Amino acid sequence: MPYDPMMVAPMREELARLGFHELRRPEDVDRELALPGRVLLVVNSVCGCAAGAARPGVALSLKHREAPQRLATVFAGQDVEATARVRSYFGGKAPSSPQVAILEDGQLLFLLQRHEIEGRTPEQVAAALTAAYDRLSQKATA
Repeated sequence: MPYDPMMVAPMREELARLGFHELRRPEDVDRELALPGRVLLVVNSVCGCAAGAARPGVALSLKHREAPQRLATVFAGQDVEATARVRSYFGGKAPSSPQVAILEDGQLLFLLQRHEIEGRTPEQVAAALTAAYDRLSQKATA
């Protein structure tokens, strides 16, 4: 059963304020990921590591010059079908909540899983993401 919308509203708004576009239906996911270019996609969650590290870490990472300009999110436990569709693009990687992915032209380039977020600070999460931004940017210019 999906989470109460009122309960998750503040968690959704945290990413919406940063410019993340919410993907609520599977067709929203397919439409977004069919667009050319790179997108940062957050599988949002109600868990403590999403609140304490993932969302704040993502926010910090967006200050980096190589951060993707397109931002999208689904909410695990509420956007159930959209979340399943997003994860179908993750190439068989185990589902976790939260997850932070970088995709380009619908292809997974980078995935930060819950076990790489749990117990980390927002700064450590941001560092992992900015390292991925830099690595992917270097590949694109090579």
